[in-house]
Amino acid sequence: MKDLQNIKQRFGIIGNNEGLNRAIDIAVQVAPTDLSVLITGESGTGKEVFPQVIHNYSTRKHGQYIAVNCGAIPEGTIDSELFGHEKGAFTGAIDSRKGYFEVADGGTIFLDEVAELPLSTQVRLLRVLETGEFIRVGSSKVQKTNVRVIAASNVDVPRAIDTGKFREDLFYRLNTVPIRIPSLKERGDDIFLLFRKFAVDFAEKYRMPAIRLDSEAKNILLNYSWPGNVRQLKNITEQISIIESEREIRVATLKAYLPDYDGIKLPAVIKKDGDSSFSSEREILYKILFDMKSDVNDLKKLVFDLIQRGEVDINSNETNSRAIKNLFRDTKGNMDGSHVTEAASVDFSPRQTRNDIQDTEEIVEESLSLADKEVEMIKKALEKYNGKRKMAANELGISERTLYRKIKEYGLEM
Repeated sequence: MKDLQNIKQRFGIIGNNEGLNRAIDIAVQVAPTDLSVLITGESGTGKEVFPQVIHNYSTRKHGQYIAVNCGAIPEGTIDSELFGHEKGAFTGAIDSRKGYFEVADGGTIFLDEVAELPLSTQVRLLRVLETGEFIRVGSSKVQKTNVRVIAASNVDVPRAIDTGKFREDLFYRLNTVPIRIPSLKERGDDIFLLFRKFAVDFAEKYRMPAIRLDSEAKNILLNYSWPGNVRQLKNITEQISIIESEREIRVATLKAYLPDYDGIKLPAVIKKDGDSSFSSEREILYKILFDMKSDVNDLKKLVFDLIQRGEVDINSNETNSRAIKNLFRDTKGNMDGSHVTEAASVDFSPRQTRNDIQDTEEIVEESLSLADKEVEMIKKALEKYNGKRKMAANELGISERTLYRKIKEYGLEM
């Protein structure tokens, strides 16, 4: 592999995140081939740099490199832009015009926001990828081109396929080699490196001392979700550099430039397989219901064990016998799969226990109200963290603002 640090310096890539380094590694390895590449990642992560890396390390580096923002071209003219048109093909076509695929013959085309292409244009693009052939708008003559196609998208393309907005065959043709660019919130300490670089750049541009962060402000920078990724960080750094007179930026100042800052970064920000997290109140309620189902299953097992050991005296009347049998049935009236054999083999006829000790424990019916369960969970979280609401909200998986509202709603002020 080419020297990683040299590549970063040449293309202005900043950071040491493992996911970022992996993306650069794949780009350099695939560059000498003519395989199509699909680059995915959130908006603002810097996807536009990687097609340049691929082009400049390929055998096509002396050919044309054309970047096309598919989402910025009106649907009525996108075919003409990509494939060209003949004179008189449509109103305003006073001359023939070459399209990008014709101009970039022997080079590389980068199709940014490829998921925004109309379905009719997707059909034309698929033909170019498979056969290298295209037809100008208003012409019947088939032309050939030898172009390397690199595409990028910040939307979930498989979901676009499910909704009928993107062709599945085109996706598989473009996705020969996938490259995923990590979001800024996944890159950890890279955030500080980027901030420092942007601060120095803007200090030189506007001829002023570079801004810097105190230790608490650095924590805020690290814990923010960065929905706009690197682009948002750059814009905020520029705003602070120009507007603030103080060069050392403190927490209060930084928060004013971060929209919807919720404090501590929740574990739900980056989900991994098997992780349990509560990103909404609805998920909390679902969790309660699943816990209740688990409790019922535990109760079934306990009752069955007691019956098997002869420690439960079942009265001879059919009502009690039927009630115990129903405990092992599901909501459709079928025997619960996990206890079919056991329940069928239980003798529900009256039997005498080994001793006459009566169970005098008072049975208190547990409330199954979702609101009561929610209050109970909030109380436990507040007690666990001695009333510290930020930490309690983190434990519950909800925002601190939502926790405040719930405390007020249920009158739980501590």
